[in-house]
Amino acid sequence: MPIQHFAPPPHVKAPPLSFATRVGDLLFVSGIPGFDANGALPEGFETQFANVVVNIKRVLGEAGAGMHDLVKVNVLLTRASDVAAMNALYAGAFGPPPYPARTTCVVQALPDPKMLIEIEAVASLAK
Repeated sequence: MPIQHFAPPPHVKAPPLSFATRVGDLLFVSGIPGFDANGALPEGFETQFANVVVNIKRVLGEAGAGMHDLVKVNVLLTRASDVAAMNALYAGAFGPPPYPARTTCVVQALPDPKMLIEIEAVASLAK
């Protein structure tokens, strides 16, 4: 079974990785931070969260999937004070229920000190 790789958008300066990798009926979405369409990292948790969702939807769409196909989500936050806001925003972006399985971690840092959130996910492409 071949492995299919989904590259980062050309305007985004990304480390050496695929934004997603498909093997069989599973799509593994790399951790995606809150970069905007120009590759810039805006200030503010809500704006970064919204950008993460846009980028996840784009990657899922390229693979023929949508948010309803997510089976597992890992959320990395750099501030515990953002957990409540993340839960509220997450409910709207990843709902309606049932939601995918999820782990949320507060980490000391992400690769760029301005990053407040990063989300990685696994989606099922079985139809």
